[in-house]
Order: sequence, then structure tokens, then C-alpha cells
Amino acid sequence: MNSQQDKRTALEASDRPGWGSFRALRREWPLAASITTAALFLVFGPRWLADLSTAFGLAFLVAWLLAVILLSAFALVRHAESLAVKLGEPRGTLIMTLAATGIEVMLISAFMLNRPQESSPFARDAMFAVVMIVLNGLVGVSLLLGGLRYHEQAYNLQGANMFLAVIVPLSVLGMVLPNFTASTSGPTFSTLQAIFLIVMSGGLYGVFLAVQTSSHRDHFVAPDSAAGSRGEGALEHGREQVGPVAYHAPLLLLYLLPMVVHSKQFAVPIDHAIKALHAPPALGGLLVAAIVLFPESLGATRAALANHLQRSVNILLGLVLADISMTMPAVLTMGFMTGQSVILGLDAVDTILLLLTLGLSTLTFASVRTNMLHGAVHLLLFLAYLMLMFEK
Repeated sequence: MNSQQDKRTALEASDRPGWGSFRALRREWPLAASITTAALFLVFGPRWLADLSTAFGLAFLVAWLLAVILLSAFALVRHAESLAVKLGEPRGTLIMTLAATGIEVMLISAFMLNRPQESSPFARDAMFAVVMIVLNGLVGVSLLLGGLRYHEQAYNLQGANMFLAVIVPLSVLGMVLPNFTASTSGPTFSTLQAIFLIVMSGGLYGVFLAVQTSSHRDHFVAPDSAAGSRGEGALEHGREQVGPVAYHAPLLLLYLLPMVVHSKQFAVPIDHAIKALHAPPALGGLLVAAIVLFPESLGATRAALANHLQRSVNILLGLVLADISMTMPAVLTMGFMTGQSVILGLDAVDTILLLLTLGLSTLTFASVRTNMLHGAVHLLLFLAYLMLMFEK
């Protein structure tokens, strides 16, 4: 009873008008770095990026932009996590996944605009990388570490099944079906097919959000058997970081806006480096996915280690669902606007990996408890994905 009262007192205290003042604002120094970098690249960027022939200059620009993007991403996720504590589940993890997807869409758009005359498989590579990193790499790490520490962990099976019920058909329709349609040459969609996929993706995601946040909200919170340790994590977070919603929400948007500039500038040296090193083109998509997912991966792993598997499941499956249902319509719409042909269909090897991943995820989340074996199998499949990227 005292613990619940302390938690309520901490959250109410964070809403007082005097919350945060100088101490809180001092933590937002990454915002100053982000805005300064954006301003410098708007003024001097065209000249700096015009000549990338020297290895030192290329490495310096990549390191600078990557550092600023990661700093902004971590700060953005920090504010999203604070909003998650204030708003509760599942709205909290929904904010986190939408923020990460927004960063991804900006990065993908920047890479596509950097190649205006080419048919672009970049969006497909990035979406596929997100699916493989999350459903195999991050799910594998979370289940393996959680299984090693707690032997078995419980979560809400109904919520996980709802995620997969939307992820599976959208993944197959978006990244497998284009290889078999006959209305266009190559793994692309016709205009009518693309419009249908845009509408269907948005419609399904809208229905899912309505179910998740209102009619079946209880399916996305931890079952009673796993709820014992949930309060302390939220309380700890609340005492140290959580302020009023009116503080965190505007800062979340302020961190997001300069990343539009960073994304556009970052695409130029990365594209140049991939071509100069003769690396697999899919490496660019993997890099974008890793940047987007890195902050969220720490949150999901920490949740699993704290025996909050439900939060980890909500974050990870929510990332994949938001990635597919929002990124596909965004890049197809951009393809219409720029006249680019957007390549969505995977090659044969990646198609097998995708179908195997979806099947394995369905089996993993078919029981109300998980253990380290589930995590080990997912991790091995992730390693196979990395190996086959360089040697198919």
C-alpha cells in the first residue's frame, strides 16, 4: 500500500509547475547539439558533402552525423519512456514505437531522395532489416537473458497473437507478393496494387490501435503472474525522470524535427561509402534499422531483465508492426511523388528467411511462457541473416 502511495506522490509531484527548471533543462544539451548541427549543415553542408574523396573527411562527417542522430534518438526515447510512465500501458509503448518509426521513415526518405533516378530497393532492405533485427535479434536476446535469469517468463498471449495476426499478412503481402504479381515487370506493384496496400496497411493499423488502446486494452498488459515486479520499475523511473506531459511531449517533437536535416545529410556519405567499399547494398538498410532500433533495444532488454516481459513484447512486436504498416505506405506514396519505382519484393533467400522468421515467431508466442531455448533459436536465425547478407 505504501509503495503505491509513494508512486502516486512521485507522479503528482512531477506535475507541479516548478518541476524541472534548470536541472531538467540541463539534461537537454543534446537538443542544442542537434539544432546547431542542423544549422551548420544547412549552411555549409552542400560544400562539405561535395567532395568525399578523402577517407578522413568521409569518416569525420559520418561519425559526426551518426553521433548527433544517436544522441537525439536516445533523448527522444527518454522522453517517450517518460510519457509511457505517465500514460501507462499500452499507450506508453505505442508512443515509443511511433517515435522510432518516425525516425526510420525520415532516414529511408532521405536515402530515396538521394537516388532520384533509380528504382529503389532501399525501403525494402530497411523494412526487412527491422523485421530480422527485432523478431530474431532483439527477441532472441530478450528471451535468452530473461530465461537465464528467471528460468521462465510470462506475458499476455492474446496481445502477442493480435500483433502477429497483423504482422504476418502485411509482411507477406508487402515483401513476398510483389515477386508473383504479373501486372508489372520486377518485384514491384502496379499503381492500383500500391494504392490498395497503402489503404489496407493504414486501415489495419488503425483497427489494431483502436483494439490496443480501448476495446481490448487488457490484452496488452502483464498477466497477474508477471505483475509482481512491475510497480518498482515504474516508480524508479517516475522519481528520476518523469515530468508533466506538457514538458515531455513538446521536447519529443523538438528532437524529431532537426533529424529531418540530419537524415538527408547522413544519406550522402553512407551511400558513397557503400559504393566505394563495394559492400552489399542491403548494408545501408541494415545500418538505418540498427540506428533506429538501438535506443529501443536497450529498453526492451532492460524490461526482460527486470522480468517485465510484457513491456518487452509490446515494444518489440509494436516496432515491427509500426515499421511495416507505416513505412510501406510512406515509401509507396513517396514513389508516386518522385516518380520512382519502389522495389518491395525480396529475393528468394530473403523470402525464405522472412517466412521462417514469421513461422518461428508464431511458434514462440504460442505459449504463455517463454524460456532460453526460444531466445537461442531466434538468435541463430539472426546470425544466419547476417551471414547470408554477405554470402548468398
